[in-house]
Amino acid sequence: MLILALETSTELGSCALWRDGSVVERVCPEKRPHSGTLLPLVRELLAESGVKIADLDAIAFGVGPGAFTGLRVACGAAQALAVAADVPLIPVTSLETMATQQGADRVLALLDARMGEVYSGRYEKEGTGYVLRGEIRVSPPADVVLPTDNGWQACGNGLSAYPMLQERIVAAGLSGEAAILPMAATVAAIAAGKAGRGEGIDAALAAPLYVRDKVAKTVAERLSEGGRA
Repeated sequence: MLILALETSTELGSCALWRDGSVVERVCPEKRPHSGTLLPLVRELLAESGVKIADLDAIAFGVGPGAFTGLRVACGAAQALAVAADVPLIPVTSLETMATQQGADRVLALLDARMGEVYSGRYEKEGTGYVLRGEIRVSPPADVVLPTDNGWQACGNGLSAYPMLQERIVAAGLSGEAAILPMAATVAAIAAGKAGRGEGIDAALAAPLYVRDKVAKTVAERLSEGGRA
């Protein structure tokens, strides 16, 4: 099985090629827009692997939540490539990807949502994958609901972005890994399992998972919170 995966929901963009259990990954150049670096990197990856678009069985992409612009880049690129290859798309959430990379049986994934908020989701290992318990939420760090039962571990840059959240995690007795960000190699591995279960979708149905519908706060909102106009 050949699966191409794209992940640009954070500043750490990447693409990966899954081939029957082995995976090759490339990371987008730093401090450059993913819109200008992702597709050239994909072409380079496929060429080096001796794979053509038509050879692919599916294309996976990081559906979100995450940076709005980045989500649109991955979704748009995945749609275009899927149409060209005539293959299904497999959306994978950024928080499930982070939970998989963390690897614990119970994971609270925390991704910086900017604007003073955090995306959060609880995942539990079930079989060879992870299942979302409840729903993906976006909230201020003070309002992130922390698990009260044992065995949970936290991960994601929501911890490093908001010291208050890190303090709450420590006070709750949870350990945390702030360095974890979603990567395409993991998206590809998750997608392989989904593809085997026939969970692909038509390219026309793909859409980013924003969770919230606001890109930026208004001047009045920033001023009311003590910020600058």
